[in-house]
Order: sequence, then structure tokens, then C-alpha cells
Amino acid sequence: MPSEAAQEATPTTSEVTLRVLRYTPGKDEEPHFEEYAVPVDPMDRVLDALHYVKWHIDGSLGFRRSCAHGICGSDAMLINGRNRLACKVLIRELPSVINVEPIKGLPIHKDLIVDMDGFFASYKRVMPFLVNEQVPTDKERLQSPADREKFDDTTKCILCAACTTSCPIFWPDNSYIGPAAIVNAHRFIFDSRDTAAADRLEVLNGATGVWKCRTTFNCTNACPRDIDVTTAIQQVKRELIFNRI
Repeated sequence: MPSEAAQEATPTTSEVTLRVLRYTPGKDEEPHFEEYAVPVDPMDRVLDALHYVKWHIDGSLGFRRSCAHGICGSDAMLINGRNRLACKVLIRELPSVINVEPIKGLPIHKDLIVDMDGFFASYKRVMPFLVNEQVPTDKERLQSPADREKFDDTTKCILCAACTTSCPIFWPDNSYIGPAAIVNAHRFIFDSRDTAAADRLEVLNGATGVWKCRTTFNCTNACPRDIDVTTAIQQVKRELIFNRI
């Protein structure tokens, strides 16, 4: 028998109402909410509640997930009005009625699944890889701790799109390259080993680039990896103004 203290520490099962925005193009005229009563423990995550609906109530529910540990970024969605990862949000952090919607600004494929092609096209435009055309030697390309620190924060991006799809500039105009692309450009612009910073800055200096940012801080607030996205964007702007033009 477990001790009395252990029994008291065991989470008690309760019930939440999960309101999911459902939409299947070609089948539904408009997106609409459907409600599900889901038994949960306080330490369950929103992803667990979605799994319960998928496995026990309605197998047609569509959503993305993979690692379930906040690393892959595939389960970003709008949870009670805020972009978050479903695998990181605990039920105990939310009220008994939980609204779940797809992230904004991207076409809906089905329910919570959005078309990420445009998002990744913007990501590819900034050349998100190290470029160094110098002839390699028999040694590593060394970098000081101070140089590494310049872009340490922006190495944490998991491409969940939470920052970009929280941006009010992106919602009506997804030609804007968006915060995630800028963050990944920042990671290489400030890497002392890279030689293609000017090429990335040229992309970000265009009509759809970094100057569309209005510094609303939505992107920073939405990032599940706690990247200071707004600061990274401002550093890229300063690089364009003071060092590269």
C-alpha cells in the first residue's frame, strides 16, 4: 500500500472541455468549433488531451506531433489565444475550457494542420547554413567564446513557426519573411566563421524583409525556446544601418 503522503501527492483525474477548431477544405464551408469532454490529470499536457480525442472519441481529428518533448516544434498551435507547443502546456496551467486553434496566417490543410511550405520557403531564402569559401586547412575553424556568444541565443530555434505566426504583420501579408527566418539569418550573420553575411543581409534589406517588423514583441512572447526574437531582429537592423550599407 502506498503511504498516505504518496496518496495525497497523486494527481486526481478531472475533466476539461476541449474546444477544437475543425475545418476540412472542400468538406466544411467554414471553420467551426467542436467540443469534447476529456478526462485528464493536472500533469497531463494539451497534447495528451488531443491524443485522447483522436484515439477514443473522433479519429478524424487532424494535428501534427512527433517527439512530444518540445524539441521538434511540430505541434505549435493557438492554445487559449496564445501560440504554444501542445506538448509543453500542462492542463493545470489552463482553465477547464481549453480552446485549440491552428496557428494563424498559414493555409489550413485540415483542422490543426497548416501548410508550412511558405514558411520554409522564407527560411530557405536566408541561406540557413554555414558558408565559408576559404580553402580548408588541416585544423578546425576556431572561434572565441565571445564570438560564439554573439549568436548563441538564435541557435535554439526549432522552426515551430510560433513566432512568425504570432506576428500581426505576417497575418495579412505572408510575403513578409517573418521572425523565424530573421532569427536563422542572425545565427549565421554573426558567426565569425561565415562569409555570406552580406548575401543574407541583402535578402533581409528588401521589401519583404526585416524593415516590416513593427516591434510588437509578439514573437518573443510566443517563442517556446525563450529566444529573444525581438532583440535579434533589432541587431540585424543595426547591422544593416551601421555596418553593412
